[in-house]
Amino acid sequence: MMLVDGAERTHLSAQDRGLHFGDGVFETMAIDAGRVLELHRHLGRLEAGCARLAIPAPTRDVLEAECARISADAGRAVAKIIVTRGGGGRGYAAGPAEPPTRIVARYPWPAYRADIRREGARVRICETRLGRNPRLAGMKHLNRLEQVLARNEAAADGFDEGLMLDDRDRVVEGVASNLFAVRGGRLHTPDLAECGVAGIVRDVVIEEAAALTGHAAVIGALSVADVREADECFLTNSLIGVWPIACQAAPRRVDLADDA
Repeated sequence: MMLVDGAERTHLSAQDRGLHFGDGVFETMAIDAGRVLELHRHLGRLEAGCARLAIPAPTRDVLEAECARISADAGRAVAKIIVTRGGGGRGYAAGPAEPPTRIVARYPWPAYRADIRREGARVRICETRLGRNPRLAGMKHLNRLEQVLARNEAAADGFDEGLMLDDRDRVVEGVASNLFAVRGGRLHTPDLAECGVAGIVRDVVIEEAAALTGHAAVIGALSVADVREADECFLTNSLIGVWPIACQAAPRRVDLADDA
Protein backbone atom coordinates (compact mmCIF):
# COMPACT_ATOMS: atom_id res chain seq x y z
CA MET A 1 0.00 0.00 0.00
CA MET A 2 1.28 3.47 -0.86
CA LEU A 3 -0.08 6.93 -0.18
CA VAL A 4 1.21 9.94 -2.13
CA ASP A 5 0.07 13.19 -0.55
CA GLY A 6 -2.70 11.23 1.15
CA ALA A 7 -4.05 9.54 -2.00
CA GLU A 8 -3.64 5.82 -2.65
CA ARG A 9 -1.46 5.82 -5.77
CA THR A 10 2.07 4.92 -6.85
CA HIS A 11 3.04 7.80 -9.14
CA LEU A 12 4.25 11.37 -8.67
CA SER A 13 5.39 14.25 -10.86
CA ALA A 14 8.46 13.66 -13.02
CA GLN A 15 9.52 17.17 -11.93
CA ASP A 16 9.84 16.10 -8.28
CA ARG A 17 13.17 17.20 -6.79
CA GLY A 18 13.43 13.97 -4.86
CA LEU A 19 13.79 12.20 -8.22
CA HIS A 20 16.10 14.79 -9.78
CA PHE A 21 18.42 15.55 -6.86
CA GLY A 22 17.62 13.28 -3.92
CA ASP A 23 16.27 16.46 -2.31
CA GLY A 24 14.48 15.06 0.70
CA VAL A 25 14.54 12.74 3.68
CA PHE A 26 13.06 9.39 4.63
CA GLU A 27 12.37 7.05 7.53
CA THR A 28 12.14 3.25 7.51
CA MET A 29 10.18 1.74 10.39
CA ALA A 30 8.96 -1.61 11.66
CA ILE A 31 5.26 -2.43 11.84
CA ASP A 32 4.24 -4.99 14.43
CA ALA A 33 0.63 -6.04 15.07
CA GLY A 34 -0.73 -3.06 13.18
CA ARG A 35 1.44 -0.45 14.93
CA VAL A 36 4.51 1.46 13.77
CA LEU A 37 7.23 1.01 16.36
CA GLU A 38 9.10 4.04 17.77
CA LEU A 39 7.01 6.34 15.57
CA HIS A 40 7.58 9.34 17.85
CA ARG A 41 11.37 9.02 17.51
CA HIS A 42 11.19 8.52 13.76
CA LEU A 43 9.01 11.57 13.26
CA GLY A 44 11.37 13.62 15.40
CA ARG A 45 14.32 12.64 13.20
CA LEU A 46 12.28 13.29 10.04
CA GLU A 47 11.39 16.77 11.27
CA ALA A 48 15.02 17.49 12.17
CA GLY A 49 16.14 16.40 8.70
CA CYS A 50 13.49 18.56 7.02
CA ALA A 51 14.60 21.54 9.12
CA ARG A 52 18.23 21.07 8.10
CA LEU A 53 17.23 21.01 4.43
CA ALA A 54 14.74 23.88 4.87
CA ILE A 55 11.84 21.69 3.70
CA PRO A 56 8.50 22.30 5.46
CA ALA A 57 7.76 19.10 7.36
CA PRO A 58 4.29 17.54 7.24
CA THR A 59 2.42 17.86 10.51
CA ARG A 60 2.64 15.00 12.96
CA ASP A 61 -1.13 14.58 12.94
CA VAL A 62 -1.08 13.93 9.20
CA LEU A 63 1.83 11.50 9.32
CA GLU A 64 0.48 9.65 12.34
CA ALA A 65 -2.91 9.25 10.65
CA GLU A 66 -1.36 7.99 7.41
CA CYS A 67 0.96 5.59 9.25
CA ALA A 68 -2.07 4.23 11.11
CA ARG A 69 -3.90 3.86 7.81
CA ILE A 70 -1.20 1.83 6.07
CA SER A 71 -0.44 -0.36 9.09
CA ALA A 72 -3.94 -1.04 10.44
CA ASP A 73 -4.38 -4.43 8.75
CA ALA A 74 -0.70 -5.45 8.84
CA GLY A 75 0.91 -8.01 11.08
CA ARG A 76 4.64 -7.66 10.60
CA ALA A 77 5.67 -5.29 7.83
CA VAL A 78 7.83 -2.30 6.94
CA ALA A 79 6.65 1.31 6.83
CA LYS A 80 8.46 4.06 4.97
CA ILE A 81 7.95 7.81 4.96
CA ILE A 82 9.53 9.98 2.26
CA VAL A 83 9.35 13.77 2.18
CA THR A 84 10.79 15.63 -0.81
CA ARG A 85 10.97 19.34 -1.55
CA GLY A 86 8.32 18.77 -4.21
CA GLY A 87 8.27 19.91 -7.81
CA GLY A 88 10.75 22.26 -9.41
CA GLY A 89 12.42 23.24 -12.64
CA ARG A 90 15.85 22.34 -13.96
CA GLY A 91 18.86 23.33 -11.82
CA TYR A 92 20.00 22.82 -8.25
CA ALA A 93 18.46 25.98 -6.79
CA ALA A 94 15.12 25.23 -5.17
CA GLY A 95 13.37 28.24 -6.70
CA PRO A 96 9.92 29.43 -5.57
CA ALA A 97 8.45 27.41 -2.73
CA GLU A 98 6.23 24.52 -3.80
CA PRO A 99 4.34 22.09 -1.59
CA PRO A 100 6.55 19.20 -0.44
CA THR A 101 5.74 15.70 -1.64
CA ARG A 102 4.73 13.24 1.08
CA ILE A 103 4.87 9.47 0.57
CA VAL A 104 3.82 6.92 3.20
CA ALA A 105 4.13 3.29 2.15
CA ARG A 106 4.01 -0.26 3.44
CA TYR A 107 6.23 -3.12 2.27
CA PRO A 108 6.50 -6.83 3.15
CA TRP A 109 8.83 -7.83 5.96
CA PRO A 110 12.33 -8.76 4.68
CA ALA A 111 13.29 -12.43 4.42
CA TYR A 112 16.23 -12.45 6.83
CA ARG A 113 18.09 -15.70 7.52
CA ALA A 114 16.26 -17.63 10.22
CA ASP A 115 19.45 -18.39 12.17
CA ILE A 116 21.02 -14.94 11.98
CA ARG A 117 20.48 -14.06 15.65
CA ARG A 118 21.91 -17.39 16.78
CA GLU A 119 24.78 -17.70 14.31
CA GLY A 120 25.46 -14.00 13.80
CA ALA A 121 25.50 -11.83 10.70
CA ARG A 122 28.10 -12.52 8.02
CA VAL A 123 29.79 -9.17 7.46
CA ARG A 124 32.42 -7.89 5.06
CA ILE A 125 34.20 -4.57 4.64
CA CYS A 126 33.01 -2.73 1.54
CA GLU A 127 35.29 -1.07 -0.96
CA THR A 128 32.81 1.78 -1.38
CA ARG A 129 33.66 4.59 1.03
CA LEU A 130 31.44 7.16 2.69
CA GLY A 131 32.19 10.77 1.84
CA ARG A 132 32.56 13.11 4.82
CA ASN A 133 30.14 16.05 4.95
CA PRO A 134 29.19 17.42 8.40
CA ARG A 135 26.22 19.34 6.95
CA LEU A 136 24.56 16.05 5.96
CA ALA A 137 25.96 13.79 8.68
CA GLY A 138 23.47 11.89 10.79
CA MET A 139 20.54 12.66 8.49
CA LYS A 140 18.53 10.11 6.50
CA HIS A 141 18.58 12.09 3.26
CA LEU A 142 17.62 10.58 -0.07
CA ASN A 143 21.14 10.52 -1.54
CA ARG A 144 21.93 6.80 -1.10
CA LEU A 145 24.20 5.87 -4.03
CA GLU A 146 27.08 5.02 -1.70
CA GLN A 147 24.81 2.55 0.09
CA VAL A 148 23.50 1.15 -3.20
CA LEU A 149 27.03 0.36 -4.37
CA ALA A 150 28.04 -1.05 -1.01
CA ARG A 151 24.92 -3.22 -0.71
CA ASN A 152 25.61 -4.68 -4.14
CA GLU A 153 29.13 -5.58 -3.01
CA ALA A 154 27.92 -7.36 0.11
CA ALA A 155 24.99 -9.11 -1.58
CA ALA A 156 27.09 -10.34 -4.50
CA ASP A 157 29.39 -12.18 -2.10
CA GLY A 158 26.58 -13.62 0.02
CA PHE A 159 27.12 -11.42 3.08
CA ASP A 160 24.28 -10.25 5.31
CA GLU A 161 25.72 -6.77 5.76
CA GLY A 162 28.75 -4.68 4.88
CA LEU A 163 30.76 -2.23 6.93
CA MET A 164 31.54 1.13 5.37
CA LEU A 165 34.64 3.21 6.02
CA ASP A 166 35.39 6.87 5.42
CA ASP A 167 38.39 8.17 3.46
CA ARG A 168 40.57 7.94 6.61
CA ASP A 169 39.93 4.19 7.01
CA ARG A 170 37.65 4.71 9.98
CA VAL A 171 34.69 2.37 10.34
CA VAL A 172 31.52 4.48 10.23
CA GLU A 173 28.53 2.13 10.05
CA GLY A 174 26.94 -0.77 8.24
CA VAL A 175 25.36 -0.26 4.84
CA ALA A 176 21.94 -0.04 6.52
CA SER A 177 22.87 -0.32 10.19
CA ASN A 178 24.89 1.15 13.02
CA LEU A 179 27.84 -0.63 14.57
CA PHE A 180 28.68 -1.25 18.22
CA ALA A 181 31.79 -2.89 19.64
CA VAL A 182 32.40 -4.06 23.20
CA ARG A 183 35.99 -3.62 24.33
CA GLY A 184 37.17 -4.12 27.89
CA GLY A 185 33.63 -4.02 29.22
CA ARG A 186 32.83 -0.67 27.57
CA LEU A 187 30.46 -0.05 24.70
CA HIS A 188 31.94 1.77 21.71
CA THR A 189 30.24 3.16 18.60
CA PRO A 190 31.60 5.33 15.76
CA ASP A 191 31.32 9.09 15.85
CA LEU A 192 28.87 10.23 13.15
CA ALA A 193 29.73 13.93 13.18
CA GLU A 194 31.08 13.85 9.62
CA CYS A 195 29.12 11.07 7.90
CA GLY A 196 26.76 8.20 8.56
CA VAL A 197 23.17 7.93 9.80
CA ALA A 198 22.25 8.44 13.45
CA GLY A 199 19.95 5.45 13.84
CA ILE A 200 16.90 5.28 16.07
CA VAL A 201 17.92 1.95 17.63
CA ARG A 202 21.46 3.31 18.02
CA ASP A 203 20.03 6.05 20.23
CA VAL A 204 17.99 3.52 22.22
CA VAL A 205 21.02 1.26 22.78
CA ILE A 206 23.18 4.19 23.91
CA GLU A 207 20.48 5.35 26.33
CA GLU A 208 19.72 1.91 27.77
CA ALA A 209 23.37 0.93 28.09
CA ALA A 210 24.05 4.07 30.13
CA ALA A 211 21.04 3.37 32.35
CA LEU A 212 22.03 -0.28 32.92
CA THR A 213 25.78 0.13 33.40
CA GLY A 214 26.14 3.67 34.64
CA HIS A 215 28.70 4.30 31.88
CA ALA A 216 28.12 6.35 28.76
CA ALA A 217 28.97 4.69 25.48
CA VAL A 218 32.32 5.74 24.04
CA ILE A 219 31.56 7.63 20.83
CA GLY A 220 34.69 8.05 18.76
CA ALA A 221 36.88 6.71 16.00
CA LEU A 222 36.97 2.95 15.38
CA SER A 223 39.51 1.32 13.08
CA VAL A 224 39.15 -2.02 11.33
CA ALA A 225 41.65 -3.41 13.86
CA ASP A 226 39.45 -2.18 16.71
CA VAL A 227 36.52 -4.08 15.23
CA ARG A 228 38.53 -7.24 14.58
CA GLU A 229 39.96 -7.25 18.11
CA ALA A 230 36.76 -6.34 19.97
CA ASP A 231 35.30 -8.75 22.52
CA GLU A 232 32.06 -8.65 20.57
CA CYS A 233 30.37 -6.54 17.89
CA PHE A 234 26.77 -6.07 16.88
CA LEU A 235 24.66 -4.15 14.38
CA THR A 236 21.41 -2.26 14.92
CA ASN A 237 18.60 -0.73 12.94
CA SER A 238 14.84 -0.37 13.18
CA LEU A 239 14.10 -3.59 11.29
CA ILE A 240 16.79 -6.00 12.48
CA GLY A 241 16.82 -4.73 16.06
CA VAL A 242 20.18 -6.17 17.14
CA TRP A 243 22.30 -8.59 15.13
CA PRO A 244 25.52 -10.06 16.54
CA ILE A 245 28.39 -10.19 14.07
CA ALA A 246 29.60 -13.73 13.36
CA CYS A 247 33.05 -12.94 12.01
CA GLN A 248 34.76 -9.79 13.12
CA ALA A 249 34.48 -8.04 9.75
CA ALA A 250 37.02 -10.18 7.89
CA PRO A 251 37.82 -8.15 4.77
CA ARG A 252 37.30 -9.32 1.22
CA ARG A 253 39.20 -7.74 -1.67
CA VAL A 254 40.45 -4.96 0.64
CA ASP A 255 43.41 -5.35 3.01
CA LEU A 256 43.56 -2.20 5.07
CA ALA A 257 46.45 -3.48 7.15
CA ASP A 258 48.79 -2.67 4.24
CA ASP A 259 47.56 0.92 4.26
CA ALA A 260 48.19 1.58 7.95
